[in-house]
Amino acid sequence: MNKVLLIDDDLDLLEVLSSALAYFGFEVKTTSYTEDILSLVTVYQPDLVIVDYIMEGVNGGEMCSAIKKKESTKNIPVIILSAYDKVIKSLGNYGCDLFVSKPFDIQDLIKKIKQIIRKTPVSI
Repeated sequence: MNKVLLIDDDLDLLEVLSSALAYFGFEVKTTSYTEDILSLVTVYQPDLVIVDYIMEGVNGGEMCSAIKKKESTKNIPVIILSAYDKVIKSLGNYGCDLFVSKPFDIQDLIKKIKQIIRKTPVSI
Protein backbone atom coordinates (compact mmCIF):
# COMPACT_ATOMS: atom_id res chain seq x y z
CA MET A 1 0.00 0.00 0.00
CA ASN A 2 1.40 3.38 -1.02
CA LYS A 3 1.71 5.99 1.71
CA VAL A 4 0.75 9.62 1.16
CA LEU A 5 1.56 12.50 3.50
CA LEU A 6 -1.03 15.27 3.10
CA ILE A 7 -0.39 18.73 4.57
CA ASP A 8 -3.01 21.48 4.32
CA ASP A 9 -4.54 23.92 6.79
CA ASP A 10 -7.97 23.57 5.13
CA LEU A 11 -9.45 20.85 7.34
CA ASP A 12 -12.38 20.23 4.98
CA LEU A 13 -10.00 19.62 2.08
CA LEU A 14 -7.86 17.36 4.27
CA GLU A 15 -10.90 15.25 5.10
CA VAL A 16 -12.20 15.00 1.53
CA LEU A 17 -8.82 14.28 -0.04
CA SER A 18 -7.86 11.83 2.70
CA SER A 19 -11.12 9.92 2.23
CA ALA A 20 -10.69 9.84 -1.54
CA LEU A 21 -7.09 8.61 -1.29
CA ALA A 22 -8.08 5.94 1.24
CA TYR A 23 -10.91 4.83 -1.06
CA PHE A 24 -8.38 4.33 -3.85
CA GLY A 25 -6.15 2.22 -1.62
CA PHE A 26 -3.64 4.70 -0.24
CA GLU A 27 -2.52 4.88 3.37
CA VAL A 28 -2.85 8.55 4.31
CA LYS A 29 -1.35 10.63 7.10
CA THR A 30 -2.73 14.15 7.40
CA THR A 31 -1.59 17.21 9.26
CA SER A 32 -2.59 20.84 9.13
CA TYR A 33 0.80 22.09 10.30
CA THR A 34 4.36 20.97 10.87
CA GLU A 35 7.41 22.90 11.98
CA ASP A 36 9.74 20.10 10.93
CA ILE A 37 8.79 18.57 7.58
CA LEU A 38 12.01 16.56 7.37
CA SER A 39 11.39 14.77 10.67
CA LEU A 40 7.80 14.04 9.67
CA VAL A 41 8.88 12.64 6.29
CA THR A 42 11.70 10.62 7.86
CA VAL A 43 9.39 9.05 10.45
CA TYR A 44 6.39 8.40 8.16
CA GLN A 45 8.40 7.50 5.02
CA PRO A 46 5.72 8.41 2.49
CA ASP A 47 5.77 7.44 -1.17
CA LEU A 48 4.36 10.90 -1.98
CA VAL A 49 3.89 14.24 -0.23
CA ILE A 50 1.02 16.58 -1.08
CA VAL A 51 1.35 20.05 0.42
CA ASP A 52 -0.66 23.25 0.16
CA TYR A 53 1.43 26.18 -1.00
CA ILE A 54 0.07 28.87 1.31
CA MET A 55 -0.76 27.95 4.89
CA GLU A 56 -0.80 30.09 8.00
CA GLY A 57 2.80 30.60 9.06
CA VAL A 58 4.15 27.98 6.65
CA ASN A 59 5.17 27.98 2.99
CA GLY A 60 4.53 24.66 1.25
CA GLY A 61 7.07 25.56 -1.41
CA GLU A 62 9.78 25.83 1.22
CA MET A 63 8.69 22.45 2.64
CA CYS A 64 9.03 20.95 -0.83
CA SER A 65 12.45 22.52 -1.28
CA ALA A 66 13.63 21.11 2.07
CA ILE A 67 12.48 17.62 1.05
CA LYS A 68 14.17 17.88 -2.35
CA LYS A 69 17.47 19.20 -0.96
CA LYS A 70 18.03 16.42 1.59
CA GLU A 71 19.81 13.38 0.18
CA SER A 72 17.64 10.85 2.02
CA THR A 73 14.33 12.41 0.93
CA LYS A 74 15.09 14.02 -2.43
CA ASN A 75 13.50 11.21 -4.45
CA ILE A 76 10.13 11.44 -2.71
CA PRO A 77 7.67 13.02 -5.14
CA VAL A 78 6.01 16.23 -3.98
CA ILE A 79 2.77 17.73 -5.30
CA ILE A 80 2.04 21.36 -4.41
CA LEU A 81 -1.61 22.45 -4.29
CA SER A 82 -2.58 26.10 -4.56
CA ALA A 83 -5.58 28.28 -5.20
CA TYR A 84 -3.16 30.90 -6.54
CA ASP A 85 -2.25 30.13 -10.15
CA LYS A 86 0.42 32.85 -10.21
CA VAL A 87 2.46 30.66 -7.87
CA ILE A 88 3.31 28.42 -10.84
CA LYS A 89 5.76 31.02 -12.17
CA SER A 90 7.90 30.85 -9.02
CA LEU A 91 7.92 27.06 -8.59
CA GLY A 92 11.23 26.51 -10.31
CA ASN A 93 12.98 27.14 -7.00
CA TYR A 94 11.04 24.48 -5.12
CA GLY A 95 11.52 21.39 -7.29
CA CYS A 96 8.01 19.96 -6.98
CA ASP A 97 7.03 17.07 -9.22
CA LEU A 98 3.62 18.52 -9.98
CA PHE A 99 1.65 21.70 -9.32
CA VAL A 100 -2.14 21.36 -9.05
CA SER A 101 -4.45 24.38 -9.04
CA LYS A 102 -7.40 24.46 -6.66
CA PRO A 103 -10.15 23.66 -7.29
CA PHE A 104 -9.21 20.38 -8.93
CA ASP A 105 -10.94 17.26 -10.19
CA ILE A 106 -10.38 14.52 -7.61
CA GLN A 107 -10.36 11.71 -10.21
CA ASP A 108 -7.75 13.55 -12.25
CA LEU A 109 -5.60 14.15 -9.17
CA ILE A 110 -5.78 10.46 -8.17
CA LYS A 111 -4.75 9.48 -11.71
CA LYS A 112 -1.75 11.84 -11.55
CA ILE A 113 -0.79 10.58 -8.09
CA LYS A 114 -0.76 6.99 -9.36
CA GLN A 115 1.38 8.03 -12.34
CA ILE A 116 3.89 9.85 -10.14
CA ILE A 117 4.19 6.95 -7.72
CA ARG A 118 4.70 4.52 -10.64
CA LYS A 119 7.20 7.02 -12.07
CA THR A 120 5.37 7.38 -15.36
CA PRO A 121 5.15 10.74 -17.14
CA VAL A 122 2.36 13.02 -15.95
CA SER A 123 0.64 15.35 -18.36
CA ILE A 124 0.09 18.70 -16.70
